[in-house]
Amino acid sequence: MIAELEADHREIQEIFARMSLAPAAGRKDLVHEVTIALVRHSMAEQAHLYPAVRARILDGDRLADEEVADHARVERMLKDLEGRPPAGAGFGRLLRTLVREVGLHIQDEEQRLFPALASVAAPEELERLGSRSAP
Repeated sequence: MIAELEADHREIQEIFARMSLAPAAGRKDLVHEVTIALVRHSMAEQAHLYPAVRARILDGDRLADEEVADHARVERMLKDLEGRPPAGAGFGRLLRTLVREVGLHIQDEEQRLFPALASVAAPEELERLGSRSAP
């Protein structure tokens, strides 16, 4: 499961990298692309990762709740971006905030949450969860 989620993270970071190089007109399409990737990723985490965190990690409910709150903030930003013209200054500011927030979320998961889960779950369990979360 962790490998699949990390692959999602790389995909999302790659879309963000393309956004930084895209002209304003092309950013709207990339926001749509990253929205799809983030929603798919969020659904997999909420269906498979967070229940495992809640069940297996000490204080897992609090950790999972923090991650879910991060997802809710990102979803609000994505909705706000969808309604803004890509050439406007507000679009650029919000996009930078989104990239920063998602980057911090990825860093937190990869440096704190994934290692904590890997330390208490058998590799076979993680593999089984990963096969269920894969599209």
